[in-house]
Amino acid sequence: MKVSVKVPATTANIGPGFDCLGLALPIYNTITIEETVLPGTGVEINLMSEDEVVDEMIFDNIPRDENSIVYKAVEMLYNSIGQEPSELRINVQSQIPITRGLGSSASVVVGGLIAANKLLGSPADETALLSIATEVEGHPDNVAPAILGGFVLSSQEEDGSIICRKLDWPEEWDITVCIPDFELATNIARSVLPKDVPMEDAVFNAKHLAMLITAVSTKDEKLMKLALKDRLHQPYREKLVPGMKEIMEAFKHEDGVLGCVLSGAGPTMLVISYKYDLDKIKSIVRDIWEAQNIKVDIKTLKVEQEGAKILE
Repeated sequence: MKVSVKVPATTANIGPGFDCLGLALPIYNTITIEETVLPGTGVEINLMSEDEVVDEMIFDNIPRDENSIVYKAVEMLYNSIGQEPSELRINVQSQIPITRGLGSSASVVVGGLIAANKLLGSPADETALLSIATEVEGHPDNVAPAILGGFVLSSQEEDGSIICRKLDWPEEWDITVCIPDFELATNIARSVLPKDVPMEDAVFNAKHLAMLITAVSTKDEKLMKLALKDRLHQPYREKLVPGMKEIMEAFKHEDGVLGCVLSGAGPTMLVISYKYDLDKIKSIVRDIWEAQNIKVDIKTLKVEQEGAKILE
């Protein structure tokens, strides 16, 4: 028996929502798990990409044995019901760019868990799967929208429980995803963040997160344009993303652009707009990055409202 699961890409933080906001996007990884019949073969993990220009060295640096995050997630699920994983073949068909801040690791974790759960007869409910995925990833901001789809507010509470709520993202608001041709590993992007921040910065983000949630809930473009400011992570990561400061500055005074933010840990940038010339967005971003010899793939997308789903 084998099970395939299609999982959307995700973008986290959305400016001030550090480690608690995420959006699902219509770019997908497909994870297939099959129980093999040959005893003693252990785990086999195959990584494939539909992108002909993907850097094979990226795949070479990803573990394909018991050290892989997808296997660790699957093993945790098996152990939660008192079992050990049998011989498994895990195939990852990748469309989500790796180390670009688009939730590629979260998609693999979620897809592996849902596929393995189906193989086991579905002993774990959504809450249990979300808990395991969060334990593997470290925080729920990517895994929650990968499972639920849409725009999701999430929190890991002190007792380990995961709280999440799916909110309606305005259909009229476009998201232009600008993916540069260089990597930024999450551990590096986190290493530049301070352990403590000034009280005024914490208050600043609390205010703007409240503004963001209100703006999305009421479709308030004017408030959204003010809401997407951050002092907890983007100022520190700016030095890791060439062109980031220039791109954000370029959109500050464009009326139809609601904001420009780093996608997750970066280096992908998101431009959120309303009734604005999308070709102009692409031209501005491309000109800034190409001036620094950085190639960029730009897509304007709607929010993916469906989360991970089993393919029949």
